[in-house]
Amino acid sequence: MQGIITMSMELVKPQAEKLDLNTILELVSDDWSGVNSKILENLESDVALVNSISRYIINSGGKRLRPLLVLLAAKACGYEGDKHIQTAVIIEFIHTATLLHDDVVDESALRRGHDTANTVFGNQASVLVGDFLYSRSFQLMVQISHMRIMDVLADATNTIAEGEVLQLMNCNEPDTTEEQYLEVIYRKTAKLFEAGMLIGAILSGQTRAVEEALTEYGRKLGCAFQLIDDALDYGSGNADLGKNIGDDLAEGKPTLPLIHALKKADPDEQLIIRNAIEEGGLGNIERIAKTIRTTGALAYTAQQAEKASEDAIAALAPIPDSKYKDALIELAQFAVQRQY
Repeated sequence: MQGIITMSMELVKPQAEKLDLNTILELVSDDWSGVNSKILENLESDVALVNSISRYIINSGGKRLRPLLVLLAAKACGYEGDKHIQTAVIIEFIHTATLLHDDVVDESALRRGHDTANTVFGNQASVLVGDFLYSRSFQLMVQISHMRIMDVLADATNTIAEGEVLQLMNCNEPDTTEEQYLEVIYRKTAKLFEAGMLIGAILSGQTRAVEEALTEYGRKLGCAFQLIDDALDYGSGNADLGKNIGDDLAEGKPTLPLIHALKKADPDEQLIIRNAIEEGGLGNIERIAKTIRTTGALAYTAQQAEKASEDAIAALAPIPDSKYKDALIELAQFAVQRQY
């Protein structure tokens, strides 16, 4: 396995300086404290198991990029109110609910280097607490009392659910196209990034041009983030990243590295990859990982991620210069700096 990890590092460009997320958090430190306080406050339930599972997954790590984006977008637009704090919490709860459901559907045992909630508490409890977080999110939306924001969040939640179904349809299907894959990652991942950015513009009463710019930034950032995440599946054994080598392959998910390798591999290797997607499992993981490398599939995936990151940064052109805009640019760079 060590060879799989080493081989992918060749594709990582040297970085003069790594992004320090703590520096960005300092820009919104008061708001960030407010988000964390509201998260804990709104996890409270009279049902003890709800409290236990909710706190378990919320405290299991993760950088909370989605709520951070809401705060930065609002600040970049000059917003001076406090509703961005509650919308950031809503975004985090929706995301957390999707994680609970995802791990049950995927039968995952590990996330962010920790046992998944379904491993610890069981599938039934995880699904039901995911439902609790969805419904709590909508309670918080009503409290904000902003119809357009409710519309954005309701649409995002529905789109994510559709993305989950599309991914399920693509599982064990080796003929999944790159276009179908990109549609899934837009719906499952990028849509919530997009929604968080748009909400920042809506709260501050920005023009349609600014709304569209921030929406495009969120969409491209989310795609870049997921593309690199899928590349990590074939090059990381780092528990800090919460990835086991071959997680996606074991579940029969045809992600971009596999889709591209299928186009470029010789017939024998194509057959091995097709069988692996159709059946799931890790019986040929080392051989498949080598094929992914030799066909340039990891490099191709990284290039697509870099293009999405560059597009995200370019989309910020209409946004006035500020330290918050600079932070958004740094986050787009961070999305493709994660080593795989």
